[in-house]
Amino acid sequence: MIRSISSKILTGCILVLCSCAKNIEKVPLELNTIEYIFDKDDSLGVNAEKYLSGIYGSLPKGFNRVSSDLLDAASDDAISSETGSSDVYKLATGGYTSSSFPSSENVWATCYAGIRKANIFINNIDIVPLNKMVAPGFPKKRAYKAEARFVRALLYFELIKRYGGVPLMGNKVGALGDDVELPRNSFEACVSYIVNECDQIKDSLRTIAQTKATGEYHSVTRGACLALKTRVLLYAASPLFNGGNIEPGNDKTGYTGFDANRWKRAADAAKELIDRGEYALLPGLFSDIFITVDGAEGKTNKEVIFVREESKSTGIEVSNAPVGYSPGTANGRTSPTQELVDAFPMKNGMDIYAAGSGYNISDPYASRDPRLGMSIFYNGHQWLNTILETFEGGRSHPGTLNLETRTGYYMRKFMGAFEATNNFSDVYHDFILFRYAEVLLNFAEARNEFSGPDADVYNVLTGLRARAGIDAGAENMYGLKAGMTREEMRKAIRDERRIELAFEEHRYWDIRRWKIAETIANTPLHGMSIIKGSSGRLTYSTAEVSTPVFKTRQYLYPIPYDEVVKNANMRQNPGW
Repeated sequence: MIRSISSKILTGCILVLCSCAKNIEKVPLELNTIEYIFDKDDSLGVNAEKYLSGIYGSLPKGFNRVSSDLLDAASDDAISSETGSSDVYKLATGGYTSSSFPSSENVWATCYAGIRKANIFINNIDIVPLNKMVAPGFPKKRAYKAEARFVRALLYFELIKRYGGVPLMGNKVGALGDDVELPRNSFEACVSYIVNECDQIKDSLRTIAQTKATGEYHSVTRGACLALKTRVLLYAASPLFNGGNIEPGNDKTGYTGFDANRWKRAADAAKELIDRGEYALLPGLFSDIFITVDGAEGKTNKEVIFVREESKSTGIEVSNAPVGYSPGTANGRTSPTQELVDAFPMKNGMDIYAAGSGYNISDPYASRDPRLGMSIFYNGHQWLNTILETFEGGRSHPGTLNLETRTGYYMRKFMGAFEATNNFSDVYHDFILFRYAEVLLNFAEARNEFSGPDADVYNVLTGLRARAGIDAGAENMYGLKAGMTREEMRKAIRDERRIELAFEEHRYWDIRRWKIAETIANTPLHGMSIIKGSSGRLTYSTAEVSTPVFKTRQYLYPIPYDEVVKNANMRQNPGW
């Protein structure tokens, strides 16, 4: 049940402060009245800005957020290095019910709490006599309200991709005694609501990207709004919801009919953002994308569209870098699978198993797509001035630790450039919620599904491969086949998406929205077992490391048991 509280006292609306807060709060705002926070005499809007910072604190978190694991460790791209029944293991094997769901991925209550905070702000900010601009031509009051509406729209998307249609609150902030036994809205209504919100607020949001120097690097821009619209429409057009509804006729679990034009709307939304020319792929090393912050240290990164801002730290390295170095250096939490490693092509762009690719099982990481070494640690990789040993009995795979690789690999992505240093040091680890490469891939997928491969679709893939460092080849095709069919291009786009966006919380959702999880997530996962002989020669062989389980009902999460029990109008998802 979506509970409510008095509109006078903000009990329960906890202000989440983070490093990106516009102002530092001394007194918790939940102890103050609406009149204090939204003060009709406060021309600077000091308390209202603090409250808006709390709304930003509702943004989705990333990295090791699922009880210390990556969400990707519940997909076919990785497994947790921890053995036993971890939260990601439960997600990967369907080991949950509506009443016993992994708490770190049970977002129903937290999203609605964030939506409620946004509604309070939206309903009351007009009281504050804010007269300043956030940017030339963008009044603060109008921009701030649009920012709150964006966060609210994003939280609704986080709900519908998990649950399907959910109750839409509009601007309502309930009071004690209100009827809160609300039914779920249809999936179509939820998509329309989010898209309409994006359309209505985009012109109120600043158009220039913010930088660290401005102190508002985290702020919502028009680009972020358009990126959200693109993602929502892409999911809505995808097979799970568009023609592949797991319960035909149930408008809560998807559309009740197929419409190819949904793909066109998704492609057009992405093209609108692309054509604005405000964003671009970051040139240079792929690994720099995730540690280069626009406006910090004189650097520029126009690939980042919107982030959940975090302070500098070594958190990603400590959680995920290889074990076996100085005591306590890292925990090696994430073990990428052989399936993901094999998805990376050769440096010539060819699939490793294609005839003439040059792949050598005795030296499997040589001459590969450079993104492999920037995303995954493998045996022989340099790190902290030492060559990594993930062979059986090696320093980073001794077989005696409670937490070490289970696949022969560790995650490298998001980390600082510490290959030639002796220790970690603090770097930026903002969680990127939207980046330009995803928008390009969204466009390519939607355009291909609607009208088939064309030059624009090819240009997306060749552009990403060129930036990655793949060789152009004699025909400047970067290893891609000319004249692909729609089905062949579909596979190429999905493979490119898997590689480019690995560990960014896309793969887990992609195999669901493509409605291929019943195959992908019911197939054993593998790692690489490496044996070092007495002569020093290495022998490579794959070994099964985990067997996920997936049933049709897992395409959508169960509505939390308490919500169904307390609300007679709340309809549970199929199979739960």
